[in-house]
Amino acid sequence: MELLQAIASRRAVRSYAATPVEKATLQRLLEVAVQAPSAMNAQPWAFGVLQGVELLRGYSDRAKAVCLTLMDDVPALRNYRRVLSDPASNIFHDASALVCIYAKPAPWPHPENDCALAAQNLMLAAHGLGLGSCWVGFAQWLFDSPELKMELGVPAECQSVAQLVIGYPKGSLPAPTSREAPEVLFWK
Repeated sequence: MELLQAIASRRAVRSYAATPVEKATLQRLLEVAVQAPSAMNAQPWAFGVLQGVELLRGYSDRAKAVCLTLMDDVPALRNYRRVLSDPASNIFHDASALVCIYAKPAPWPHPENDCALAAQNLMLAAHGLGLGSCWVGFAQWLFDSPELKMELGVPAECQSVAQLVIGYPKGSLPAPTSREAPEVLFWK
C-alpha cells in the first residue's frame, strides 16, 4: 500500500474478528514503531504487549472501573457513563492484542510526543498489513497506575502514553470521515 493512501485510508477499528495476531507480526510492528523520530534521538519508548481476547476483557473491566471513579475529575468521561457502566461493553473491542507504549524519562522534555510518533508508525504499519488498530484513551489511567505498573513489571518512572488494540477487522473498514481544511495560523 502506498504511504499517502495508507495515511488517508487508516481508520480506528472498533470491531475485530476472533483471529489472533501472530507474535511475529506484533514483533514486526514494534520494529516499525521504533523507526519513529525522537528528540535528540533519545528513543524514550518502551512497550508492553498483552494477547488474548479474554485477558484483554479483564483489563477492559478494570479500566472502565477506574474511569467511573474519575468522572468528577475528568468531566468529559461523563459522556461515556453508560458505556463504562455496561458490563457487556469492552473498551478493547474484542481485539486479540494490545500494545502499550510507555515513555521513559528522557534528556529532552515531553518524551510522550516521541511515543505518539511511534504509535502512529505502528498504526500505519498495522493498516498496511491488513490489520486494524485503535488508540484506546479510556485505558490510560489504568495503565499509568502504580498498582498496574507494579503488576506488569513497568518501572514506576515510565509514563503511560498509548494503548493500541491490534487485530483483524471484522467486516469492512469504516468509511473515511471528512476532515476540515488545515487551519493555518501563519505562513510568511
